[in-house]
Amino acid sequence: MKLSRQFTVFGSAVFCVVIFSLYLMLDRGHFDHPKSPRREGTFPKGQLSILQEKIDHLERLLAENNEIISNIRDSVINLSESVKDGQKNSEAINFSQGSLSELFPSASALDQLGGGQSQELQGLNFFSQIFFSDVYGGVWKQGFDITYNEDEWDSEPLQVFVVPHSHNDPGWLKTFDDYFRDQTQHILNNMVIKLREDSRRKFIWSEISYFSKWWDGIDSQKRDAVKRLIKDGQFEIVTGGWVMADEASSHYFAVIDQLIEGHQWLEKNLGVKPKSGWAVDPFGHSPTMAYLLKGSGFSNMLIQRVHYSIKKHFATQKTLEFFWRQNWDLGSSTDILCHMMPFYSYDIPHTCGPDPKICCQFDFKRLPGGRVSCPWRVPPEAIHAGNVQHRAWIILDQYRKKSKLFRTKVLLAPLGDDFRYTESSEWDQQYQNYQKLFDYMNSRPEWHVKAQFGTLSDYFEALRKESNLGEKSSNSLFPVLSGDFFTYADRDHHYWSGYFTSRPFYKHLDRVLESYIRAAEILYSLALVQSSKSEKMSVFPSVDNYKLLTEARRNLGLFQHHDAITGTAKDWVVVDYGTRLFHSIMNLKKVIIDSAHLLILKDKSAYSYDTATPFLKMDDVQSSQDSLPHKTVIKLTLQPRYLLIYNPTEQERFSVVSVNVNSPRVKLLSPLGKPVTVQISAVWDGATTVSHEAYQISFVAHLPPLAIGVYQLLEDESSEAVLADYNIYVRNSRQEKPDKVFKIKEMQHSVDNIILENAYMKLWFSGMSGLLEKINTKKDGRNHQMKVEFAWYGTTSNRDKSGAYLFLPDGDAKPYIFTDPPTIRVAHGKIFSEVVCFFHHVTHTMRLYKVQGLEGQSLEVSNIVDIRGEYNRELAMRISSDINSQNRFYTDLNGYQIQPRLTLSKLPLQANIYPMTTMTYIQDVGVRLTLHSAQSLGVASLKNGQVEVIMDRRLMQDDNRGLGQGVQDNKITANVFRLLLERRQGTDLLTPSVHSIQKAPVSFPSLLSHMTSLFLNHPVIPMTANADSGIPELLNIFSPLMSSMPCDMHLVNLRTIQGKVDNKPSDEAALILHRKGFDCRFSNRDMGLLCSTTQGKIKVHKLFSKFRVESLIPSSLSLMHSPPDARNISEINMSSMEINTFRIRLR
Repeated sequence: MKLSRQFTVFGSAVFCVVIFSLYLMLDRGHFDHPKSPRREGTFPKGQLSILQEKIDHLERLLAENNEIISNIRDSVINLSESVKDGQKNSEAINFSQGSLSELFPSASALDQLGGGQSQELQGLNFFSQIFFSDVYGGVWKQGFDITYNEDEWDSEPLQVFVVPHSHNDPGWLKTFDDYFRDQTQHILNNMVIKLREDSRRKFIWSEISYFSKWWDGIDSQKRDAVKRLIKDGQFEIVTGGWVMADEASSHYFAVIDQLIEGHQWLEKNLGVKPKSGWAVDPFGHSPTMAYLLKGSGFSNMLIQRVHYSIKKHFATQKTLEFFWRQNWDLGSSTDILCHMMPFYSYDIPHTCGPDPKICCQFDFKRLPGGRVSCPWRVPPEAIHAGNVQHRAWIILDQYRKKSKLFRTKVLLAPLGDDFRYTESSEWDQQYQNYQKLFDYMNSRPEWHVKAQFGTLSDYFEALRKESNLGEKSSNSLFPVLSGDFFTYADRDHHYWSGYFTSRPFYKHLDRVLESYIRAAEILYSLALVQSSKSEKMSVFPSVDNYKLLTEARRNLGLFQHHDAITGTAKDWVVVDYGTRLFHSIMNLKKVIIDSAHLLILKDKSAYSYDTATPFLKMDDVQSSQDSLPHKTVIKLTLQPRYLLIYNPTEQERFSVVSVNVNSPRVKLLSPLGKPVTVQISAVWDGATTVSHEAYQISFVAHLPPLAIGVYQLLEDESSEAVLADYNIYVRNSRQEKPDKVFKIKEMQHSVDNIILENAYMKLWFSGMSGLLEKINTKKDGRNHQMKVEFAWYGTTSNRDKSGAYLFLPDGDAKPYIFTDPPTIRVAHGKIFSEVVCFFHHVTHTMRLYKVQGLEGQSLEVSNIVDIRGEYNRELAMRISSDINSQNRFYTDLNGYQIQPRLTLSKLPLQANIYPMTTMTYIQDVGVRLTLHSAQSLGVASLKNGQVEVIMDRRLMQDDNRGLGQGVQDNKITANVFRLLLERRQGTDLLTPSVHSIQKAPVSFPSLLSHMTSLFLNHPVIPMTANADSGIPELLNIFSPLMSSMPCDMHLVNLRTIQGKVDNKPSDEAALILHRKGFDCRFSNRDMGLLCSTTQGKIKVHKLFSKFRVESLIPSSLSLMHSPPDARNISEINMSSMEINTFRIRLR
């Protein structure tokens, strides 16, 4: 690009900014904007102070604009590059190379530039500024009295959309199948009949898991009727995911997957594309969901369960409708219009207006003589000519009051509750009585109201029309908001932070299934392409395996439901979910084995498929849905046995692999036939007894991305394997006869430290407890205090106690006290060393890998937790460091993005617990400490330098949220973590003080941190060839990619798309990529990263080595929409943080 053009672009940008800033200043001087929640209190009364305030404001704006101009200067240089590539979008500014957003002290001026919105609310700020007080608000207990003038609607009438709905939990108090049999099928059957009786009737539905089950059982006549109702706008599918997903514990992989499953089902069976999101019951809301819906082509969304103080605050500001923007978005490309319901619940008493006693009288299922009544003791009255005027006026008063909380004259009034509209009579009661009310209201012009039934999209369309959205006017009526809505409280100090941990066994199993499903999807997609290449391979069981994949997707999808992964269902329902997860894990192992078999054969014409004796088998077995997996023992012979290792990640890796064999005389050959260094460790029965039935061998496997490496194992007398040796600290050490294989030394507990070290760090453990105390990082020679301990939380002595949802502790945690010191087993080996502590309720292991690169730079932490004998107790692991974290910490949201957190002393302890899906970290100027997690749990940082994670909870009572039981079905649960300590660099170059860094609304993990998380959540998969099946010749290695993908590019999935007929696969797959945002203040040198970054660009033909890309076409996230200019592309180009889906055909 010529220099002159660069100057022109830069010059115009600066000119625009200056002019716009002046306009803004004048604008802000003239108009009194709705009060921004960034500042507490209102303007002082005195004129001088108002003037002073405005001057301060102008000064702030000038400072912000100077900052913006200097940043635009830098950005223009980037822009000029992207203009070369013919990119028209301004979002092409590449901000992953140093999170620009951290440079801006305030986002509000940016918003004025980006979207011209009137105000921006930052999650962390509004949370710390809201006055959390539970003041009695009159009939709207958690709010305030609402008044209005009767003439307010004279110029513009109130438009009311009453939206009938039925909230169907796919499992909670009954299993999915029982609910379907008893309630859901009747609701949908009646829907078809009752909507056809009157074309003015409307109804919405969201859970496709139920809808698809119902659809499978109805005749073509009924199906045609449903399609007509959809076409006529009477029946709308909202969200259209498999379930209404939880937003705290769910990982974005699974949330996307259940959206795809629902949307693909809808496309195939109904030809429908949902456009509005409906989430009335998840317990708190995540901006990740907003991003995924926007990426799927949605324009609107609705949320309900938000802290009552936030609802009240937003109601006073009239910010209940806002554009939800991602906190890392410097423009407005992620904005999605969001409606927050203002009151306590989504049921009818809390949706027509502020007074539940009155709204309940308009829930006509509660008419006298029915099974449900109004707790306020005033029943509904059936509407007739004699009372219609009075009743219509009463409900109109509620509608008007509710509308005063919003900025337009368009009002949403949902009409429904859990499993409503099951009986034909309820349809008549609600629809007939409401229609009489509407007809009467609409016949009174002086009332200035138009009331009707509507779908959710009817409401949003009217809202957009009313507020002129969609027209190119930049200044919107609605504010912009960034941040999340955790932790939720529905009343008092009842914070729903318990469910972040409840039933942790299944939260872990969920992630195991996710890892298997991703591995299976990728291998199956490649095997499917391979099998189409020759006649001989067409016996590959592609249809059978696609059925197993579909079932696994649906079982995983079902478990993302907000009463499943949350751990908030009845015991037997949990067993039902667990059984589904367990069966799918077993089925996916079959898909992986079948696919790997085809791909690894050297001579594909020798392929044969035999169901009875599979060619390969997995090396671990899980015996039931609620037990931990155990390793199978591989029998060695003098003949080499194939050991296949599959790397499911898109990165080349050196990973430690451990398998169990039946003899310590073992030799291992690499895919190239070279001997590999092996460490032999003992397999233990309990803490101190060695089992000689099996030996664990560990070695470093070097694997290309997505590759299957073929190793060979054999028995060899002259084995050069290195044995681990052991020190066991026991209370009464007894001189036993020495072990026949291992060197084991028993000793007394001691005040001397136990020390482990590798090339990167040295660790000190207590000789009494075996717990970590200190880390020395060798690169800078610094010592860091790093004390690990366990602690118990109890529950309050008040009437309300902790349960599946709520965490109501009896004060700070009490230290975990042990009268006798635990048995400590220390292993020293060539590949890894570890310290294992055997406490009564937890077996705690810290393992240090002695390998170069990624795996040696973090500590593997595992806790096998068993609190089955406890009474109202919760067990936490706490790490106390000397990091000066200043009450700030960071947690991920759904494994997708980082949300800064502030521990607030004005809130109760349980309010300061947040969900962690994959990581949490604390930091100061020089250091960041990250706890990576392989399962979702609740976390907190209650004191400076501390991180704690709640690992399991056992509660003996219900917490009055409808479940009707405590949490007493605890299992022996494995929690797995990685602890990573990193140096932060170059801080002062970017920002003048640690204060402003800490205050930034966005933060990103380092590349090393991303990679550590990837490897933790997607471990390599070992398989052995069945000794008895005659073994054909295999490739040394199956390596489908040309090289690792860029470091910041994650292959979310390669998911074969369904065919047009039956459950057969098509020849297309969905390639889903995520470009991760990372923090550049961390060095990537000498980190052992085997990849590079490419500014988000990937040449398609340089991606695969064994396959040719026939076509690659961009799509919306869940495959519902193709962009208008969708065409075959040869280069993928993504901005930081984007998740994109492409339809790919391989040959």
